Amino acid sequence: QVQLKESGGGSVQAGGSLRLSCKASGSRYSSYCMAWFRQAPGKKREGVANIESDGNTDYADSVKGRFTISKDVYENALYLQMDNLGPDDTAMYYCAVPSLDTGPWLSHCGFTESDFDYWGQGTQVTVSS
Repeated sequence: QVQLKESGGGSVQAGGSLRLSCKASGSRYSSYCMAWFRQAPGKKREGVANIESDGNTDYADSVKGRFTISKDVYENALYLQMDNLGPDDTAMYYCAVPSLDTGPWLSHCGFTESDFDYWGQGTQVTVSS
Protein backbone atom coordinates (compact mmCIF):
# COMPACT_ATOMS: atom_id res chain seq x y z
CA GLN A 1 0.00 0.00 0.00
CA VAL A 2 1.30 3.46 -0.90
CA GLN A 3 0.65 6.45 1.31
CA LEU A 4 1.46 10.05 0.45
CA LYS A 5 1.87 12.72 3.09
CA GLU A 6 2.09 16.41 2.23
CA SER A 7 3.54 19.09 4.46
CA GLY A 8 4.80 22.64 4.28
CA GLY A 9 1.55 24.50 3.77
CA GLY A 10 0.66 27.58 5.75
CA SER A 11 -0.40 31.19 5.63
CA VAL A 12 1.74 33.79 3.90
CA GLN A 13 1.34 37.27 2.56
CA ALA A 14 1.31 38.00 -1.15
CA GLY A 15 4.80 37.89 -2.57
CA GLY A 16 5.93 35.29 -0.07
CA SER A 17 7.20 31.76 -0.61
CA LEU A 18 6.45 28.27 0.61
CA ARG A 19 8.01 24.88 -0.06
CA LEU A 20 5.69 21.91 -0.07
CA SER A 21 6.93 18.38 0.53
CA CYS A 22 5.32 15.05 -0.22
CA LYS A 23 6.78 11.90 1.29
CA ALA A 24 5.78 8.51 -0.06
CA SER A 25 5.71 5.34 1.98
CA GLY A 26 5.58 2.01 0.21
CA SER A 27 7.24 1.13 -3.05
CA ARG A 28 4.45 0.15 -5.39
CA TYR A 29 4.13 3.46 -7.13
CA SER A 30 5.50 4.63 -10.43
CA SER A 31 7.88 7.56 -10.60
CA TYR A 32 7.16 7.92 -14.35
CA CYS A 33 4.92 10.87 -13.58
CA MET A 34 4.54 12.61 -10.24
CA ALA A 35 2.37 15.66 -9.83
CA TRP A 36 0.97 18.41 -7.68
CA PHE A 37 -2.67 19.44 -7.93
CA ARG A 38 -4.64 22.07 -6.07
CA GLN A 39 -8.26 22.82 -5.31
CA ALA A 40 -9.51 26.22 -4.31
CA PRO A 41 -12.85 26.66 -2.51
CA GLY A 42 -15.72 26.30 -4.93
CA LYS A 43 -13.46 25.34 -7.82
CA LYS A 44 -12.48 22.12 -9.55
CA ARG A 45 -9.16 20.50 -8.74
CA GLU A 46 -6.49 21.52 -11.23
CA GLY A 47 -3.03 20.32 -12.12
CA VAL A 48 -0.19 22.59 -11.02
CA ALA A 49 3.07 20.87 -11.91
CA ASN A 50 4.37 17.46 -12.88
CA ILE A 51 7.74 15.81 -13.28
CA GLU A 52 8.69 12.80 -15.32
CA SER A 53 11.19 10.09 -14.47
CA ASP A 54 13.80 11.75 -16.69
CA GLY A 55 13.32 15.07 -14.93
CA ASN A 56 11.21 16.81 -17.56
CA THR A 57 8.71 19.15 -15.96
CA ASP A 58 5.47 20.83 -16.94
CA TYR A 59 3.50 23.59 -15.28
CA ALA A 60 0.11 25.16 -15.44
CA ASP A 61 0.30 28.53 -17.18
CA SER A 62 -0.82 30.29 -14.01
CA VAL A 63 2.28 29.16 -12.08
CA LYS A 64 5.00 29.15 -14.74
CA GLY A 65 8.02 31.10 -13.63
CA ARG A 66 6.90 31.09 -10.00
CA PHE A 67 6.67 27.40 -9.00
CA THR A 68 9.35 24.73 -9.29
CA ILE A 69 8.72 21.01 -8.95
CA SER A 70 11.50 18.64 -7.96
CA LYS A 71 11.95 15.17 -6.54
CA ASP A 72 14.38 13.08 -4.57
CA VAL A 73 14.04 9.44 -5.57
CA TYR A 74 16.28 8.27 -2.73
CA GLU A 75 14.08 9.99 -0.17
CA ASN A 76 10.85 9.02 -1.97
CA ALA A 77 9.96 12.69 -1.89
CA LEU A 78 8.35 15.25 -4.16
CA TYR A 79 8.67 18.98 -3.65
CA LEU A 80 7.01 22.17 -4.86
CA GLN A 81 8.82 25.45 -4.36
CA MET A 82 6.32 28.28 -4.64
CA ASP A 83 7.58 31.84 -4.98
CA ASN A 84 5.84 35.16 -5.48
CA LEU A 85 2.61 33.74 -4.16
CA GLY A 86 -0.65 35.58 -4.73
CA PRO A 87 -4.18 35.28 -3.32
CA ASP A 88 -5.20 33.19 -6.36
CA ASP A 89 -2.78 30.50 -5.17
CA THR A 90 -4.88 29.90 -2.07
CA ALA A 91 -5.97 26.27 -2.21
CA MET A 92 -5.53 22.80 -0.80
CA TYR A 93 -2.49 21.26 -2.47
CA TYR A 94 -2.25 17.55 -3.20
CA CYS A 95 0.51 15.33 -4.48
CA ALA A 96 -0.34 12.36 -6.66
CA VAL A 97 1.42 9.41 -8.26
CA PRO A 98 0.32 6.50 -10.44
CA SER A 99 0.63 2.88 -9.40
CA LEU A 100 3.14 0.47 -10.86
CA ASP A 101 0.28 -1.00 -12.88
CA THR A 102 -0.71 2.36 -14.36
CA GLY A 103 2.47 4.40 -14.66
CA PRO A 104 4.34 2.41 -17.30
CA TRP A 105 1.31 2.51 -19.60
CA LEU A 106 0.72 6.23 -19.58
CA SER A 107 1.15 7.77 -23.02
CA HIS A 108 2.39 10.99 -21.50
CA CYS A 109 2.73 12.75 -18.17
CA GLY A 110 -0.10 15.22 -17.81
CA PHE A 111 -2.78 16.36 -15.42
CA THR A 112 -5.47 13.76 -16.06
CA GLU A 113 -6.64 12.87 -12.57
CA SER A 114 -7.58 9.32 -13.50
CA ASP A 115 -3.92 8.62 -14.35
CA PHE A 116 -3.03 9.00 -10.68
CA ASP A 117 -3.91 6.19 -8.31
CA TYR A 118 -2.51 7.52 -5.06
CA TRP A 119 -3.28 10.89 -3.52
CA GLY A 120 -2.24 12.59 -0.33
CA GLN A 121 -4.61 14.21 2.15
CA GLY A 122 -3.53 17.67 1.11
CA THR A 123 -1.86 20.65 2.72
CA GLN A 124 -3.54 24.05 2.91
CA VAL A 125 -1.92 27.13 1.42
CA THR A 126 -3.47 30.50 2.22
CA VAL A 127 -2.15 33.72 0.70
CA SER A 128 -3.38 37.06 1.96
CA SER A 129 -3.17 40.30 0.02
